[in-house]
Order: sequence, then C-alpha cells, then structure tokens
Amino acid sequence: MNKNLILTGWSKPEYVAAAAAALEALNGKADVAGVSMNQLASVMAERGEKYSAVYVLGVGLKMNIGAILAALKKLKAKKVKTVWLSSMPVAPEFAAEVCIEGADPAERGFDELLDAPCESLVDAVDAYFGKLDAESADFYRAYAKEVDDRNSAVGKYQTLIKAAGFMHRTRGDDSIYEAAIVSLYLRVKPLLWEAKVKDAFEDYVRFGRRELGGISSAMADIRKHIQKISKHERARVLILGESGTGKETIAEQIHMQSPRKKGPFVAFNCASVAKDLLEDRFFGHEKGAFTGADKQSRGLFERADRGTLFLDEIAEMPLEAQALLLRALQEGIIIRVGGADEIRVDVRLVAATNKNLPRLVREGKFRADLYQRISTVLIEVPPLRDRREDIGEIADGFWMDMGWGRLTNRQLKDLENYDYPGNVRELLNILDRARALEETDFAKLLEEHKRINKDLWVRDSDSASHEVGSKNVPYPDNLDTAVRQHVKSVFDKYNHNQTAAKNALGISINTLKKYLA
Repeated sequence: MNKNLILTGWSKPEYVAAAAAALEALNGKADVAGVSMNQLASVMAERGEKYSAVYVLGVGLKMNIGAILAALKKLKAKKVKTVWLSSMPVAPEFAAEVCIEGADPAERGFDELLDAPCESLVDAVDAYFGKLDAESADFYRAYAKEVDDRNSAVGKYQTLIKAAGFMHRTRGDDSIYEAAIVSLYLRVKPLLWEAKVKDAFEDYVRFGRRELGGISSAMADIRKHIQKISKHERARVLILGESGTGKETIAEQIHMQSPRKKGPFVAFNCASVAKDLLEDRFFGHEKGAFTGADKQSRGLFERADRGTLFLDEIAEMPLEAQALLLRALQEGIIIRVGGADEIRVDVRLVAATNKNLPRLVREGKFRADLYQRISTVLIEVPPLRDRREDIGEIADGFWMDMGWGRLTNRQLKDLENYDYPGNVRELLNILDRARALEETDFAKLLEEHKRINKDLWVRDSDSASHEVGSKNVPYPDNLDTAVRQHVKSVFDKYNHNQTAAKNALGISINTLKKYLA
C-alpha cells in the first residue's frame, strides 16, 4: 500500500489537475480519492490512519469543523502527518481552529497549512512540494482550466471528470475519479484509457445530460430501485408520474445500468402518431405494403432488439394498438406490415404514463392483460413540489454543468418558493431563460414566468378529467357512496398497495377493506 493519501474535491478540473500534480510530486506513491466538504472528516478518520501522510487539496473547511478536528487528533495520535493546501486563504474564523500558530503540536489541527493566494490549486501544490519542473507545472495548469473544445485532449479529460462525478452520484462508483487522476498523472491519452474508464466516458456522453437529480429520500429510493431492477434485464417497468418529472430519464438510467447498455435505447411517444400508423411504427413494413412504401422499413421493436424500448404516454394508445403490443410482448415475435415472415425480437419494455392506469382499466379504456404485462415493476415519481429539497440541488447542478458557476443563496431561495406544475422540465426552462436574458434577479424572473403562464397548467391539466371531485367527475350526494369513491381513488393512486393507501387515508386495514368491498 502507498504511504500517502491525497484527498481532493469532486468534479472540478482544477481538483483533478492538482491531485495529479501532487501525485507526480510524490513520485506516484499515493492513493487518491474524491471527497465533499461533509465527507472530509469521516474519510480522514476512517482511511487516514493507514497512511504516513494525508494531503487535503482544495476541499472547503466551512463544515463540520469539530469533526475535522477530532479526525486530525486521531491521526496525530497515530503519527500521521496532515497537510491542507488551498489556492485561497482559509476563512479567518476557521484558520485559528484548523492550524493554531505557535501552539503545542498536540493542540494543532493540520500539521501544515498552505493557504497563500495562488492563481490555481496547481500553483499551491507546486509551491508546497517544489518538485514540479516548469513543463509539468504548465501541463497541469492547462488541464485545470475549463475549455470549450470537447474534442481536444483537455476537453475529453474534463468530460471524463464529469463522467466520474456522474458515476459517483448514480452508481456509488468512486473508482473512475481515481482512475481519471492517475491517468492524467501518467499522461495516458484518451484512446488508451482502460476499458472501465472508456465505458464511463461513453455512458456519460450518451446519458449524462439527463441525470436523475435530487437529494430527497424519495429520489434516493428511486435510484436504489433502479440499481436493483436494472440487472434483471427482462423485467418490464412501468413509471408513473406527472409530466416533466423525469420519467424518460429514469428509463435511460435503467437501460444504462443494465446488461443491455451496449444495445439501443429507443424512445417513442405513443400520443405522437395516429392510431392507423401505430402498427407500422411498432413493427415496420415491407416494400410495397401500401402506397408510398417504396422500401423496407424496420419498426421500433426491431430497432430496439437486444436493447430497451421506452414507450411514453402509453395510456394514450388506442385499444386496437394495445392488442398488437400485447401479442408482441407475449411471444417476442413481430411481423412487418405487408410481410409474412415472423421475426423474433429481444426487447426490454419500459413504459410511462401520467394517467391513472388502474382507473382506465376499470373504465375499459386500457386492457387489463396489457397492464399486467407492462407493470412487473412499478416506479412512482413524486412531483417536484412534494420534494422541495431537490429544487436547489437540481438547479445548482444544472447551472454548474452548463459552465455558469454556482447560484447564490438568494437565487436558490427564490427558486424554492415556486410550485413548478411543469416539474423539473419547467425548472430547467426557467434557468435557460435566466441565462438567455442574463437575468440574475430570479424573484423578478419567476413573477414574470407566473404571469405569462397563469392559464397554462389549468388548461393543460393532465389529471383533472380523471379525478373524483373535479368539475368533470363530481362527488355523489350520498355520503357513503362519496366516501367509497374517495377510498377507491386513493387505493388506485397508490397502485393497490393496501398499506400505503390506509396510511394516506388515516384508517385501518379493516376499514379500507370495508369501503373497497
């Protein structure tokens, strides 16, 4: 095992370049890891005692000072040297706590603290170690600066850094970050990256722009659910949620984390095509099958073979098309329009809807047998207004990913004061508008947004025509009948989960069963 441990922040080119520079200064004899501010104390305490020295690069010290000092005391008892390097001075209120000048060594925080102002963290590393030649220092400085050219070597490394953060957040895989730092230290060209690094890079390029953001317990549960079901590549998934909640993003995550990820991901909106054309879209056609069919065409199932087919707004599919889809799912065989040959396909189906499918089944508008076929696993995505703690996280992540820096606390607070009937899609639209208009006053921006769109969500409500108690479906006058309808509505909402429904209603299981009888 190496004698040194380098800890640096997550997902900034400057952090990676500085860690690689420190690795070179230590002759490659160090392990490296990414940590956030709130992880620093626990990582130092848990991992640090195995090393002779721990170097902390550029990770802020504004959180958990007590825990950091406790970790440093533990390392000091183990005779582990601790060093903190930054390109900016540490805040005065923390400087005295983390490094008390002139104090007894046993009472100090970090053994050494370099916080002299520098242009970059690479310069701070160079100033501390003094072992980088001019050529190496310039090399790392070039990689520390954000670039626009994504096809250059520097641009590809910076995309890899984002990919490493993406793998950390979505799969809990921290190894790609270490591999990126080591690869930069060794000057490994992108074409020669190891297989797992290339895979992470390609996954991010393909799916990373649609990351499933959020820090709420609901989103954490969904991410865990995705990790579990993804490996079961034949399990069909039905995603329920309002428009704009990220249902297609979840479908992409399921595909990306599954054994099918090298295969195609084909998305189709069932409401986008007239019912007479759905058979052709699903199964394709042979040349001459109808007027205008001047060549053979593959349908969605053939295009998604050995991959994933995502059918959005599946509730909009007419009953005739539902029968065609059911047969294809049951038998794994399709026949092109105008053809006679059976074609075997291997497709994982992920479907999504913003409608209440159980209710549509009961109303005869959706086939019960198809509903059972597509809902092996159910994932329900809560609207953004029910997980407000995710608003700031999603907004700040999007803002930084676009290279626009961080949002201010005032801007984040303003964003969190709106309900977002259009969910995540609406939030990102507002942020794009802020950037296009160069508007930094988000309170003003949101007031204008609400005024312009005040009629949109009333007119375009996804669920009003299906909700008991709405203008279209009024409650009956009889109290017992009204209660039964409401209980059944809640039971449907929670996908016939008795425990969830009775908890939502605040009644016992026996009372629930009485009203459902």
